Amino acid sequence: MKELGSRLDEHRGNQMSFLEHLDELRRRIVNSVVIIIVAFIGCWFLSGYIYNFLAIPIVAALNEAARQEVPIVGIDGASQVNSLRTLKAGDKGRYVFDKPTKFGTAVVQAGSSVDAIAAADNENKLNLYTDEPIITVNAIVPKGVKLPIDLSNADSAVSVNERLIVTTAQESFTLYVTVALYSAIAVSVPLLLLQVWGFISPALYAHEKAYVTPFVLLSSVSFVGGAAFAYYILFPPAVKYLLGLAEEFRPLLRATDYFDLITIIMLAMGLIFQMPAITYVLARIGLISAGFLVRSRKIAIVLILIVAAFVSPTGDIPNMMLFALPMMVLYIFSIFIAWFFGKQRQKPSET
Repeated sequence: MKELGSRLDEHRGNQMSFLEHLDELRRRIVNSVVIIIVAFIGCWFLSGYIYNFLAIPIVAALNEAARQEVPIVGIDGASQVNSLRTLKAGDKGRYVFDKPTKFGTAVVQAGSSVDAIAAADNENKLNLYTDEPIITVNAIVPKGVKLPIDLSNADSAVSVNERLIVTTAQESFTLYVTVALYSAIAVSVPLLLLQVWGFISPALYAHEKAYVTPFVLLSSVSFVGGAAFAYYILFPPAVKYLLGLAEEFRPLLRATDYFDLITIIMLAMGLIFQMPAITYVLARIGLISAGFLVRSRKIAIVLILIVAAFVSPTGDIPNMMLFALPMMVLYIFSIFIAWFFGKQRQKPSET
């Protein structure tokens, strides 16, 4: 009997009481909090770079919404607008400052302009320099000073009018804290998944615990894929649609509101993309099957529509379907995964 009990413990894991389960849950939660705190400290120092990266979709949409295309009709009928990248040494023009710019003790305000000339520096790199002095309130910027523009990347310059705003002194700090926190959660996903697996593994047989590696790897890759899908595919048309509704107004978007929106959408899609990875592990263990997923399709569609309505930035049908369709595709993909990899749950012999 002693041998039988030992074999059962080996195959089925040690039995835990209710209080032991609570203690294990507490331990896993504490570990998760510590992981996120450590990741938060690292992300805090990178929060500025993360902010700039996450702001790209909204800044691009604001720039596009603010642009008004006017046909170019010159005297000879052949006029065109040339990129700053086509400048050659000796070319002259009028440079307009798109934001307040500091030259030593002199501050040139946004909207100011100055005659400029293109010239090569000591490294033979073409730059734009002032071709006349700039007189400010308290100083004079002399002729021949380099202007703050990269001619090799001039087409991506952002106008000061197309920027997110803050409305309180502490809002910038709160924004960077939020960015760092959400980023910490994102980069901690593999370790957080290990904590989840550590909590549920006592309920599994010994041979089923070997799926921890594919579970963590597939879930981590799926999370990154879901966040990238939201950032590159879903969010740009959604925000373009929202700004299109406000074309009669000049939008002044609060940075915190925008980042709450995009981070929630990215985290939500990262979690939604876990569907195939979780299906794979559960199907290999034998807890679900393709037949079960097919029979549950109606309930799944209702749940998908509810989630899409919650994640979508607006409640209109086209925008909601933009989020619901990928989830439906993932559900269908999960059915095929369960059909291909699924098997009956194997229980170790108790004799």
